[in-house]
Parts: sequence; structure tokens; C-alpha cells
Amino acid sequence: MHKILFSKLKEALISVLPITAIVLIISFTPLVDLTTAETVAFAVCAVVLILGIGLFNLGADLAMMPMGNHVGVGLTKSKKVLVLVAVCFFMGVLITIAEPDLTVLANQVKDIMPGSGDVSKWLLIITVGLGVGLFLVIAVIKIIFHKNLAPLLMFFYMLLFAVCALLIESGKGGLFPLAFDSGGVTTGPITVPFIMALGFGISTTIGGKNASENSFGLIALCSVGPIIAVMLLSLTTTGSLDTYDFEQYSMELSEVGKLFGKKIGDVALALGLIVAFFAVLQFTVLKLPKRKLLQMAVGIVYTFVGLVIFLVAVEVGFMPIGYKIGREIAAFSKPLLVVFGFVIGMVVVLAEPAIHVLNKQVEEVTGGGVKKIEMLVALSIAVGISIGLSLIRMIFKFSLLYYLIPGYMISLGLSFFVPKMYTGIAFDSGGVASGPLTSSFILPLVIGACAVCNGELGGSGIYSYAYGVVAMVAMTPLITIQTLGFKAVISAKVRSNIRMKRILTADDEQIIYFD
Repeated sequence: MHKILFSKLKEALISVLPITAIVLIISFTPLVDLTTAETVAFAVCAVVLILGIGLFNLGADLAMMPMGNHVGVGLTKSKKVLVLVAVCFFMGVLITIAEPDLTVLANQVKDIMPGSGDVSKWLLIITVGLGVGLFLVIAVIKIIFHKNLAPLLMFFYMLLFAVCALLIESGKGGLFPLAFDSGGVTTGPITVPFIMALGFGISTTIGGKNASENSFGLIALCSVGPIIAVMLLSLTTTGSLDTYDFEQYSMELSEVGKLFGKKIGDVALALGLIVAFFAVLQFTVLKLPKRKLLQMAVGIVYTFVGLVIFLVAVEVGFMPIGYKIGREIAAFSKPLLVVFGFVIGMVVVLAEPAIHVLNKQVEEVTGGGVKKIEMLVALSIAVGISIGLSLIRMIFKFSLLYYLIPGYMISLGLSFFVPKMYTGIAFDSGGVASGPLTSSFILPLVIGACAVCNGELGGSGIYSYAYGVVAMVAMTPLITIQTLGFKAVISAKVRSNIRMKRILTADDEQIIYFD
């Protein structure tokens, strides 16, 4: 166990080191004026973040992925489709409520949701959870009946943009970037291991020649549901978009103890709901041996400690620093801001815990056909481009739809030309790339830059031009990963043509005849 933990901590160190190095380097330049206390707090939080990610990744391997796999395999073998569908719905809701990056986003926007304070926050979280639960059911039905992912995605994205048009027509179009961000943050470090393992367990149990490719696509569909759900919720909002609470990006070190207590309560509640529901399944359907239950119990403890440490570290050290860096670089040079956004986007994806879970499972399912390093490089470039484009949009003040409509048209168009497995991997990667660090470091960075560039627009400018960056992070991998698939198809065809040409043009003298 100690060797595995050391390996996870080493992976976390490699993930967090680049973004930490970049922030510390620019703190010694005229670009950003960080105080000594801020620099030290960020460095300490980076070290703590490494510990949190390492513990979480170990917990995901020991608990969340086996839990999802056992639920998928056990309920599928029972051949009770209605029970499987009902369980998937409730598990989809519960794991979404437990998702840390959704909590981070909900805290930032609760003032404009219906209700007030924590009521607004929980209303948004539960709405997103219901969206995930419903679309997880649709994804599971897709696996059971062996339906193609591409037509489903085409239909639901057309429905999504129809609801978006309705929101804009109602005069609340400033909220649709937030709705798209909600879809991106939903698929984070808790959701991804469980849902991917659930899909893998169901597809391998059902079997068939397309079992591997059927295991992908659940994350893709589960990212659509929250967007539609939040758009429908936004139609009822009475909150004003003219004000925005910038004080949430400041953190007093004296409040760290209180923050720890709050995060312990939030994570305990969220994981407790999942454990309680799984316990019911264990006594009624699964009946797993004690050894496996003990392993998962240990994994839950690691997951709990890792998540608490992770959330405290990003809220104390990363959100305030991200916001301040965005403000000061935007004031110094807007072109430099775009370049910085591209570079920081390339490295921040390395620190997303769920990315490593996805990459590992992709390499295993594809039998090494898709390498972890290939996926990581493609995702890094995609996220860098997405943040650079988001900052350009924020500077020049144009609608997010100018990116989303052509982007999704290209993505959905590619899905009809590349192997189905690449489509599933691509759309899953889009949801996974937009994890906790995107919502707790990149989003505050863009909000800080937006506050400088569009200060005269107030809160409405923040909601219209800063939000949407998570949606962009979720969209660009769809194109880059599928482009890898398209390249693989073309390369295979070229190699086949070359081999055929050599056969047809072979010299008869080189042919050996046997009597």
C-alpha cells in the first residue's frame, strides 16, 4: 500500500509542479505583485494539493472505481433492467451532489439563483444532479440496447441549443454561459471514476463485439443533462446580474480552521450518501465478500481525506491567486494575458485528478492503442487553446455562441467519420478536462481579467463574458481527440494502399513457385 501511495504522490507532484512553477516565476516579475504572504500561502497550498490529489487518486482506485464496476456488473447480471435504471438514476444524483467542483461553482453564483444563500446553492446543485441522473439512465439504456452514441449526441445537442434559444428569447441570455459551465464542472474527480467504471462493468457483462467502445460515452451524455437543467432553472431566476461578489476571492489565513470544518462536513455528507446507498445495494443485490468491502472502506477514507485537503488548498491558495493574477496581467497587457492563458491552460489540465483516471482506463480498454501520453498531450493543447480563445472573447466582448455552435458542429460532424471508440473517448475527455482546478483557478483568473477589461459592465459583464470558460475547456478536446482518431483512420488507409500497391506491382521474378 505504501508503494502505491508513493507512486500516486509522485504522479501528483509531476501534475502540480508545472502550474506551481509558472505562478512562482511570474511572482518575481513586474507582471504580478504578490505579497510574501500570498506567495508563501500559494506554495504551501501547492504542497498540500499534491498530498490531496495523491490520496484521492489512491482512494479512487480502491473505492470509487470498484464500487461503480460492482454496481454495473451485479445489477446487469440480475437482469432486472428497471432496478438497474432506478439505481443509476439515484447514484447519478448522489455522486453529483458529492462533486467538489460543482460546489465551488455553486458558491460563486448562488446570489442569482432562485431563493437565497445556501438554499440557492443547493437548488442549483440538486438541479444539476437531477440532470446527471436522468442522462445517466439514457446512457445506460444506450449500452443495454447497443445504440450508437453519435446520433444521440446530435439529437440532445440540438435540443440543448433549442433551450438556449428559449433562454435568450426570455431576456436571460446572460445566464447561458453559466449553464454550459455547469455541464463542464459536473464530471469531476468523484463522478468520473464511478461512472466510467459503471459503464465498463455494464458493457463487459452484456458483452458483444463492441463492448469496449460501448463503455465510453457515459460522461459525454451526463455532461448534457446539467446544461439543459440549469437553463430551465435560469428561466425562473429573479436574481440581478448587475452585481457580483468579488470578496469571495479573498481568504484570511485565520479562517482556514473554519474552512476545514466546513469542507469536512460537506465531503462527509456527500460521500456518506453514496456509501449509504451502496450499503443498501450490498445487502439486497451485490453481497460482496468482506475483503472487497474492507478495501473499499479504506479507499473511501483516502478519498475523504484527499478531497478535504484538495478543496481547502484550492480555496485558500488557488482561487485568490488566480483572481489576482488575472487582474494584474490584464492591466499590464491584454495580448500577454492571452498568451499566459494558453500556457497556464496547457499545464493546469495535468493537475486535474480525473484526467489520470480517464487516461488510465482508456489505455487499458484500448489495449494500449491509445497511449496515456498521447491523450495527455492532446488534452493539454486543447485546454490551452480553449482558455486563450475564452480570453479573446472576454476582451472583445462577443457571445459564447460564436465558439460553441461551430465547435459542436465540427465535433458532431467528426463523430460520423472516426471510429466510434474515439467519439466516446473525446466526448468523455471534454467533461473530464473541466475539473476542480478549472473552476477554482482558471475561472477566477478569467473573472479577475474580466473585472479589469469590462469593469463598466459590472456583474452582467462577468456572467456574459467570464463564465463560459469551463464550457470552452469541455468543448475543445472533442475536436482534438477526434482529430487523432481521424488521423489514425487516414494513416491506416494510406498504409493499406501502400501494401496493396506493392503487391500489385511486385516483380514476377520475386515470386517463388512451388511444384
